[in-house]
Amino acid sequence: MKVAYVDTSCIIAIAFREPGAKDVLHRLKRFDELISSDLMFAELRSAFAREKVDFPAELTSAVGRLLPDRPLDEECERALSAGYLRGADLWHVACALFIAPQPEMIHFVSLDQRQTGVAKKLGFKR
Repeated sequence: MKVAYVDTSCIIAIAFREPGAKDVLHRLKRFDELISSDLMFAELRSAFAREKVDFPAELTSAVGRLLPDRPLDEECERALSAGYLRGADLWHVACALFIAPQPEMIHFVSLDQRQTGVAKKLGFKR
């Protein structure tokens, strides 16, 4: 089973037809399961509100929601040991570590280069 943690940047690119969106969509279709933090859903709604566009619920229907049941201090520290990330980017990587303590077991898909670099250093598949 091919599983990917999906960062908000990918879904934003698809939703707003940004450069590279077709490639991201094609890539995401190769996975059996897509997962993201509950934060992604808030970030998406915020982006749609900013653009004054109705949020299409079907946009995220294939993405499972992750809501950790404990603090992710250890995962945040582990991620930061691989490189600096801003708050939301750090949270996404920490959530991916929460579901995959052995990062090589899943893919981390993002359009953010710094975040992708940290995920790669941690061992996530790309």
